[in-house]
Amino acid sequence: MYKHFLLTCAVIAACIIPTSLQAKKLEQLPHIFYVTIPVETAEGVIDISAQYRLPRNLTAKAPAVVILHSSSGVDSTGVFYAKALNKKGIATLEVDLWGGRDLLGGSEGRPSSPQETLNDAFSALDFLAARDEIDSNKIGVLGFSWGGVLSLLTSTNQYASLSLSGNRFAGHVAHYPVCWAYNAVPGFEFSDLTGSPVLIQTGELDDYDLPDTCSSLVNSLNEEDHSLVTLKTYKNAYHAWDRLEPEWIVEDPTSHLGTGGSVTLAPNKKVAKKSKRRVVKFFSELFFD
Repeated sequence: MYKHFLLTCAVIAACIIPTSLQAKKLEQLPHIFYVTIPVETAEGVIDISAQYRLPRNLTAKAPAVVILHSSSGVDSTGVFYAKALNKKGIATLEVDLWGGRDLLGGSEGRPSSPQETLNDAFSALDFLAARDEIDSNKIGVLGFSWGGVLSLLTSTNQYASLSLSGNRFAGHVAHYPVCWAYNAVPGFEFSDLTGSPVLIQTGELDDYDLPDTCSSLVNSLNEEDHSLVTLKTYKNAYHAWDRLEPEWIVEDPTSHLGTGGSVTLAPNKKVAKKSKRRVVKFFSELFFD
């Protein structure tokens, strides 16, 4: 009888406690919407899709971050950061750059240059800026590899001026953004910055670049632009360290200073956690301090 009583209490407790925990967890989860955004391209208007995540229980207009994927397309990377940003009260909009173009991603399934997708970034910015629940002056961008290129380009006056709406990103984060190409390859100018802060995060073992290409790029900037840029290089980190799928060796014709070759995409959970904290800190200080 006594054992039966204890068992009954345990069952009741098991029913009650998870319910309260589930309610608490539900409050922390964002509202998730799937949206389409029209984008003007050289071939005409296309519709790109995006996942829009809005924190719950907002008491004021929310800041937001546009998330731009790498050549491989939408994978685990974007949501890894989106979840952490959402918990801080920051909305996210993760854009699919390939689907609207009927592309599958990878080095053979992407546009010929990141510049062809610049309007995707600006259209995502405009989508957020037009929403009543978003603070149009507090919209940042976070990009990975291909998306990191877009994040850096949109931080320059040259490319920001292409935004017909006049909206500009308040802050830029670029992960492994192929640093060797900037100010060396036409169309990859990184200078005359808009004044918004820039965070570049790269890996010491990134074989898409050389170990010193990002630091050389930052050190080559004039004093005013240099003051806007923060660079963090992680030891024991390959290209796409925060892509948490299994290791993947890819062939990319634009790697190795443009000569092409094999690139290692290898996850590093320890580094990924560190880079995530730095991203959240960057945008939290930008939007809330």
